[in-house]
Amino acid sequence: MAKAYWITTYRSISNPDALAAYARLAAPALTGMGARFLARGTPAKTMENGLQERTVLIEFDSVEKAIAAYNSPAYKEALTALGNGADRDIRIVEGL
Repeated sequence: MAKAYWITTYRSISNPDALAAYARLAAPALTGMGARFLARGTPAKTMENGLQERTVLIEFDSVEKAIAAYNSPAYKEALTALGNGADRDIRIVEGL
C-alpha cells in the first residue's frame, strides 16, 4: 500500500489567534490518527512560479488513513477553532 502525503499551503492568515487554537488541536488529532509531520513553515527557497506561503507536509500510511484523519471528530474540532482564520489549500497525494 502506498503512503499518502497531506500538503497544506496557507494562502493567507487573517486571524493568527484562531490559527494558534487550530494548531493546538490539530497536531494531536492528526498524530493520533497516524500522521507524521515531515515539514512545516515558509519555504527556504521558491523557484519558477513558487509562492512564499506557509506549507505543511504530513505523511500517512495510506490515502484512506489521511482522509479518515481529515474527517475525524477531533480534527473537525480543530477546523471549528480555525473558522475563517485562514485561507488554505489542502491536497492528499498518493506516494509512489
